[in-house]
Amino acid sequence: MQPSDLTPDKFSKYPPEAKHVAVTHLNVLRQLPLSFVASLLREVIDYDYRFPAERTAIDRELADLDHLSAEKLDARFAGFAQLKLTGDLERLDWVDEPGRFTEELSAYLWRTHQLDAFRSAATEYGRQLDANLPVAPLPIPRVGIAVIGKDVPQYDGHLFKQLRQHGTLFEAVTPDNGLAQILEFASTRASNHPGNYLHWYIDGGSPEPPHTSLTSVSYQGITPLRDSLLRFMQSEITRPGMGPEELRTHMAQLTPSDLGFDDGGDPVMGRYRLKLFTEGSGTQIFSTTFVQWACRECLRRAQPLTLVARYAPRQRQRSMNELLSNNDSKIELDPVGSLIDGDMGAYYHWINQQRLPGAEQSSLVVWYEGHSQALAVTPTLPRGTTSGSKLDLKGLLTLATS
Repeated sequence: MQPSDLTPDKFSKYPPEAKHVAVTHLNVLRQLPLSFVASLLREVIDYDYRFPAERTAIDRELADLDHLSAEKLDARFAGFAQLKLTGDLERLDWVDEPGRFTEELSAYLWRTHQLDAFRSAATEYGRQLDANLPVAPLPIPRVGIAVIGKDVPQYDGHLFKQLRQHGTLFEAVTPDNGLAQILEFASTRASNHPGNYLHWYIDGGSPEPPHTSLTSVSYQGITPLRDSLLRFMQSEITRPGMGPEELRTHMAQLTPSDLGFDDGGDPVMGRYRLKLFTEGSGTQIFSTTFVQWACRECLRRAQPLTLVARYAPRQRQRSMNELLSNNDSKIELDPVGSLIDGDMGAYYHWINQQRLPGAEQSSLVVWYEGHSQALAVTPTLPRGTTSGSKLDLKGLLTLATS
């Protein structure tokens, strides 16, 4: 089937809002080349489970395409239209399974030496789309806060090595009630600038009670979901012929109900939590990896104005079979290794934050939990310097964001 053959009934298996979006923009979908339309439908089919920022991006992209004449559409997608596809690809169910189709397409383009042409077409399409859709200014500058080093009484190494050149190191921070002050700061921002999924608290252990104004997710809080997925993985890898690619495909198709869970009345967060485990590598096993990936996906997808990420001690390295067995009796924690993980995770936090709109005004504060060391990367403070100013966490956050 070709895109020109699309009819409203082809989207009967889509969730309600996704179906409405597809049918509303059916005319333009019919005019797109197959090598592109499946990638777009991969975004649309999950519309009901996407964050507001993602929905807005999909809506704006489709609206932009709707306004193009047939001639301009042909010009916009000329690079995609030149790709040569086989009948086998065309016969795949690219409407109901666009994710599977794009995987098959990627492998085919690689085999036929067309991957570079596809990338060039995609890059040019993205450039034109960005030019046509200017980004609206943020209501307040974006702020990221990383808390690292829980339960590490002393560390003689150099922290914040990757970030020091970009910000100011504070060596006399008063640590008392630091986490509570951080969460209060985030909650105040959420109260002053409310919005769905705009202010987050991600914890790698058992979280402190956040204010209800924060979207919260924690490693311990979704342990039952993680355990259920690990049991599913153990069952799947024992099946004959089951390899890494097949397992990944099966996991990508899972829903919370497949593992015996509901979405808690929030289908968006229900899918987000599940995908942290089904799409992340190591998130099922290491809490620090979980926090790092959760932050990446939160920033990429929800584009929050406030994100507090707290790294907790993870388990030590063991053999893969032991790790997948999920035997709690063998777990030994590695606080120092987790501090190092969190330090690098804070650097990735900053990198991912820099990729978002308003990056030039955004700030990141990293605190060594329970200690006097912190670092602030913000446009209002000098780079590569050290400060001996005595501040509590509330004062530091106020200084970094003023």
